[in-house]
Amino acid sequence: MIRILLLLIALAAPAAAEEVVADLSQNRVSITTNFDGSEILVFGAIKREATIDDEPMQVIVAVAGPDERIVVRKKDRRLGIWVNTDAVEVDAAPSFYAVATTAPWEVSISDLEDLRHHVSIDRAIRLVGAPMDVENAADFGQAIVRIREQDGLYQTNIGAVELTEQTLFRTSVALPANLHEGDYRTRIFLTRNGAVIDAYETTLFVQKVGLERFLFNLSRNQPLVYGLLSLFIAIAAGWSASAFFRYIRG
Repeated sequence: MIRILLLLIALAAPAAAEEVVADLSQNRVSITTNFDGSEILVFGAIKREATIDDEPMQVIVAVAGPDERIVVRKKDRRLGIWVNTDAVEVDAAPSFYAVATTAPWEVSISDLEDLRHHVSIDRAIRLVGAPMDVENAADFGQAIVRIREQDGLYQTNIGAVELTEQTLFRTSVALPANLHEGDYRTRIFLTRNGAVIDAYETTLFVQKVGLERFLFNLSRNQPLVYGLLSLFIAIAAGWSASAFFRYIRG
């Protein structure tokens, strides 16, 4: 009886004035030996129960790879030698993160909503309490962002989401060749005046296949066999190269 009452209440509740309906051009990416990157299309529409509001709607698309724990170390020159001095542990940093918007960042989402939903790259990284003797601990998180932006793993694409007639939207996300295997959380936010009106979430699956999958599993499940196999291949390659050069010399 209680479940029936709850269902009736849910059906009687008014639908959201505006909500997002979205999908991906593909929900699975296969990493093979010749994988050199990919691109996915994120597209959708804004479903409305009323006429279009005078205040424009903004769309934000964020794609995040699996989180990983990282220890970031700072190097200083001591007595002519570069040595590790300070270290900060980053509790969770996405292995990949791309965020795209329809408008400038400050127009698309407020700082409070960004803090609540962890939309920007900086807010997606979580730092563990740094040691008391480490100054400017936030710089360690910025170092991760800077390095991964250079590698194409962190992307901020302002204005890359096309929004047509305040109804249809689309954008593309470039996936680099150095992707990590795992589930990629894809979120789409509708905002107005910086506030989140609605959000939609789906998952992109990235998985190694074929020889890549075999070598990955071998390195994790049987590291000794993997190490011996790698050594054998290196020796065989060296011997083959040596034999080839001896042959062409005479």
